[in-house]
Amino acid sequence: MSQRTLAGVLAVPLIVALWLAAVFTPLPYVTYEPGLTVNVLGESDGHEIVQVSGAKTYRDDGQLRLTTVYVSRPQATVNLFEVLAAWADPDDAVLPYDSVYSPDQTREESKIEGAVQMVSSQDTAIATALTELGYEVSPVVEVLSVSEGLPADGKLEVRDQLVEVAGRPIADADDVVAAVDAAPAGQPLEFVVQRDGKRLTTQVTPTLVDGDKRVGITPGVGYDFPFDVSVSLDSSIGGPSAGLLFALSVYDTLTPGSLTGGNIVAGTGTLDAEGKVGPIGGVAQKIAAAREADAGLFLVPAANCDEAVDAENGDMRLVRVETMKSALEAVQDWAADQQVELPSCERNSTS
Repeated sequence: MSQRTLAGVLAVPLIVALWLAAVFTPLPYVTYEPGLTVNVLGESDGHEIVQVSGAKTYRDDGQLRLTTVYVSRPQATVNLFEVLAAWADPDDAVLPYDSVYSPDQTREESKIEGAVQMVSSQDTAIATALTELGYEVSPVVEVLSVSEGLPADGKLEVRDQLVEVAGRPIADADDVVAAVDAAPAGQPLEFVVQRDGKRLTTQVTPTLVDGDKRVGITPGVGYDFPFDVSVSLDSSIGGPSAGLLFALSVYDTLTPGSLTGGNIVAGTGTLDAEGKVGPIGGVAQKIAAAREADAGLFLVPAANCDEAVDAENGDMRLVRVETMKSALEAVQDWAADQQVELPSCERNSTS
């Protein structure tokens, strides 16, 4: 056997080992890819996504599409080839792991956090839309999540309005925590809740989790609406970034005519109780997803404009928005005249 042949034979295991290392060695990065888009004015599993009972609705044409991002999950293995592929794709992104997740965050914790944010964003969006329409809404304390396998599972439900806990009136989420912390060990607590217009009472016995008393709920701010409005979306979609699109869709459903003029509008942005639009992650990937969905207009949170201007938007217009009201006006103006001058994203813009 010649030296060249011998060297080739000896190199094969080394090359195989290097390839295996590249495939199986996790790297401290998170990848972002364009995700699906959902027309919130449409249906999911045969049911309208925006559901209203007790008020007249208007189901017209046009689309308001929320946008999503596929993000590698906490503690997922992201290998060299996946990182290189994301770097090479102009629509993808690679970020340091610790800029997205805390070092000890688990998939389950991330899922619960996303579900809580989704419920909160939906309720805030509905409240913002109804306020814009002149309705009065009242803040309440409600259940934002129920942890599977903990004492409240099967007894309390998401969006239960918390009225009393152990005889203590509930004015904010801290009151719930205080009532649970003050409960004697092993003693059931009486929860009084408002559910579907009815007052219910149930007993929940706290348990110790890492030394703390828990019943397994996340309490937070909700709203008492003048009639029933809900947003029913696939549970796999989490996070707060669709708040703006939820609000616009509720507004469109409760007003005659098509808000978009029969066209496709996409966008993103969190929404707070004052109707202010907040920044989100992955705006470039969301713009790419909207571009592929043939949207003509994309609503960009003002704080994301610097990132948005570098995204491949094709013929889709990028409109800078700071509030739900400014987004509403921009969509209405664009629907009437697609060449109208609108606030646009520019580099180094400030909110």
